[in-house]
Amino acid sequence: MDILITIFFLISVTFPVLHIYHCLPFFRESGERTDANRELKRWKSEHGYDMEKGISILVPCFNEEDIIETSVESMKSLSYSRFEVFYINDGSSDNTMDQLDELLDLTPSSIASQGELTYEEVKKVYQSSHYPNIYVIDKENGGKADSLNAGIEYATKDLVVTLDADTILTRTALNSVNEAFEDRNVVAAGGMVHVLQTKTDHPLSRLSLKNTNMLIRVQVLDFLKAFYISKLSLVRFKALAVISGAFGIFNKQVLIDVGGYRNSIGEDIDITLRIQRYIAKHKDMKISFIADAVGYTELPETWRDLTKQRLRWQKAYIDCIIHFWAFFLKTLLTKPVSFFYVFETFLIGTLAAYVMTGIMTYNIINNPGNSFIDYMFFYLFFLILFGIVYDLVALRMNKHYGFSFSKMDSLRLFVTILFDIFIYRFVAVYYVMYGSISYFFNKKWNKVSRTGRSYSQQTATGRLAKSRENVS
Repeated sequence: MDILITIFFLISVTFPVLHIYHCLPFFRESGERTDANRELKRWKSEHGYDMEKGISILVPCFNEEDIIETSVESMKSLSYSRFEVFYINDGSSDNTMDQLDELLDLTPSSIASQGELTYEEVKKVYQSSHYPNIYVIDKENGGKADSLNAGIEYATKDLVVTLDADTILTRTALNSVNEAFEDRNVVAAGGMVHVLQTKTDHPLSRLSLKNTNMLIRVQVLDFLKAFYISKLSLVRFKALAVISGAFGIFNKQVLIDVGGYRNSIGEDIDITLRIQRYIAKHKDMKISFIADAVGYTELPETWRDLTKQRLRWQKAYIDCIIHFWAFFLKTLLTKPVSFFYVFETFLIGTLAAYVMTGIMTYNIINNPGNSFIDYMFFYLFFLILFGIVYDLVALRMNKHYGFSFSKMDSLRLFVTILFDIFIYRFVAVYYVMYGSISYFFNKKWNKVSRTGRSYSQQTATGRLAKSRENVS
């Protein structure tokens, strides 16, 4: 039993230590930061080349009336010329469509689809009278993946950006995307996603925890660790398995070649793995992470909504391990994405939770004295040594990429780290264990509620004004 505990412990700490080490700046690959392409851009500009690639932004909307105004305002502020936006109203039962009409002054459009992918019936396509590059696809309800397939069909640009309705892009985000895709081998990428509740009037340099609760703060740490450590490391290993649905960027033709999105509970993981499977047959292609392309997305503020979200994420991991098992098995020792998904995400990230819980329970029952004390000491040592280090490295990487918190946030961050280590980690284990089992009984999407705030009205101190509906 002691040998089994030791083996699981060593394997469990190997991957975090590996990612902490591999995410450090001196492992940065050429072209990883967009400034690596600026000399090439300058040369193209001097010789009359078109500098901007065409970008189609797809925003699936199902009952998004509380956040849609913030999204539209974000689109109007982008410093990019060659882009179009498609809001896909996926059979909303609230006032989403009315809101879009009011904000955009919609008129019928004759834009046609390609006929490559399947999706639910499109009732009508509209174009904004105020902003001719913004369209609305009004269709029957089919789910997020179905909406994205419809958007891909109507998109006319070579690059496709997918956003959640509660995701807003910073002013220069598309410029960074354009620079990253100067590398023709890049066929998909993920942007950096920060927490919308921490957005300030300096969205490219400053974050604030002032008006956030503890649940938001611990998720901020989660996002920093996920993007600046795990995703960055996995991209360098060519093993990224999740391009966040909140901000993904894809070559449109590749999306069509892989058959578009599958109607599943985890469409973002699924499409990433589909592209990884596609890349396995095209050796020069790759997936990138664009740290300079920054967006903000709203996160759950209640335990109820957080539970919905995290259980859905865990179900998505299980769904993909089942759906892609043949690909993983065939390429387990030849493709990094298969190795990391099977060993880190599934064996260590999921199965180990059951094994370690079972071992602890067994020891407590059969030797309730020393075994329990030894286990707790062992676990606390692990938390202090690796948990705090992981959090601190994430905060340091956040600063390295140009973002900082105010000095007033220092105490909040300290308390958040303690909460993360001694409370939230246990809750996360529950999400993994319960989510994995419940997948086989309930595959519902479980949409998270929006707060209804108007983030476009945010002030420098971080105060958030309520939407017009809530004010009235």
